[in-house]
Amino acid sequence: MAEPATIAARVGWVRERMQAARDRSTAGNRSRPLVLVAATKGASRDRVQEAIEAGIDAVGENRLQELTAKFAGRPPAVPCHFIGRLQRNKVRLALQWCGMIQSVDSLALAETIHARHLESGAGSGSSARGGGRPILVQVNVAGEATKGGIAPEALDEAVERMAQWPGLAVEGLMTIPPYAPDPEAARPHFRRLRLLAERIDARRVPGVSMATLSMGMSHDFDVAIEEGATMVRIGTALFGARQ
Repeated sequence: MAEPATIAARVGWVRERMQAARDRSTAGNRSRPLVLVAATKGASRDRVQEAIEAGIDAVGENRLQELTAKFAGRPPAVPCHFIGRLQRNKVRLALQWCGMIQSVDSLALAETIHARHLESGAGSGSSARGGGRPILVQVNVAGEATKGGIAPEALDEAVERMAQWPGLAVEGLMTIPPYAPDPEAARPHFRRLRLLAERIDARRVPGVSMATLSMGMSHDFDVAIEEGATMVRIGTALFGARQ
């Protein structure tokens, strides 16, 4: 099937694929909502607005400079997630714009988010479960030297540390698997993230939820949802190849 021509049609097409993948899934979390985050890196404000009007759930940006320039000081009408590598000296700005930080890849970054969130007075980005800023812990499931993220073997201890900081609300995990032409190559990595989340969830760490698994992008989101993703980050399939 050819990809639809308009952004509105693409949103509908992606939603249909998401639901079909959920219907095929045996991961056991099919009752949780499926969240479509539009990865808007390189997309113009007008094209992002089209996607918002077509019903995406959230905007996901990799670069704060692009985010603030694109929306000219007025945040989008849907929630904004930060999904890229976040420098600690940019945390304050990220918290002003983004309700969720998906790419928390170290304890040092987590502690900075905790401190800056408390300094800000725990505003509109606070979790419904408490006063902390919603975050996802980025896990380097494949141990790639070129990618950020906490190693799977260090994850339990890291989550327990983060749970002690009231400025944070740990709401799940996020990963970016190695790219391969065949999306099936990512399946073991997605499955591993789900199993890590299930292990942490079974420990019932106070203040920690594993309800969100952010995994899967345009190339492999069908496989990610089959393996338990509850949130996908879609750019090319919505906006076309970046210029």
